[in-house]
Amino acid sequence: MKFQTIVLAGCLGIAALAPLTAPATADSVLGSPDGWYVVETDKDYATLLNDLKEAVKANKMAVVTEAGPTEVAAQRGATIPGNRVVGVFRNDYAVSIIELVPAAMIEAPIRIMVMEEPDGTATLAYATPTTVFAPYMADGGGELEELAASLDEIFADIVADASRDD
Repeated sequence: MKFQTIVLAGCLGIAALAPLTAPATADSVLGSPDGWYVVETDKDYATLLNDLKEAVKANKMAVVTEAGPTEVAAQRGATIPGNRVVGVFRNDYAVSIIELVPAAMIEAPIRIMVMEEPDGTATLAYATPTTVFAPYMADGGGELEELAASLDEIFADIVADASRDD
């Protein structure tokens, strides 16, 4: 299996992310399946989650859903690392994709996971929109490929912004 990890290069925008063909570090609780990008940060879980939400807004997207087991587990007396899945999308993309391949909308919103690491830092991980929409490309053709590629750039910018040290 081929793994992809993103390492922050310290630049702005999409150029800040350099894909590698190596697994996430051994300390990471997240693997990186094909088509996934994993960005390890020095930020703590709460800060990274907040910075992710701010980056979503700054990149003109919307948080559509949020789900995470951490708080509910704590109510039951179980302690697990911080974990939140944030669904991100925008209506104009939804309309365009529905017009091309209605079934593809089962994949929206695109999810970004924030996971607390054992050392107190936090990691972002997501499957690229191109990967998520790949099963529908034959039906959606070049237009869906263009939409997914555009979303790839936006999601790379969101993750770069969220993981950037201020």
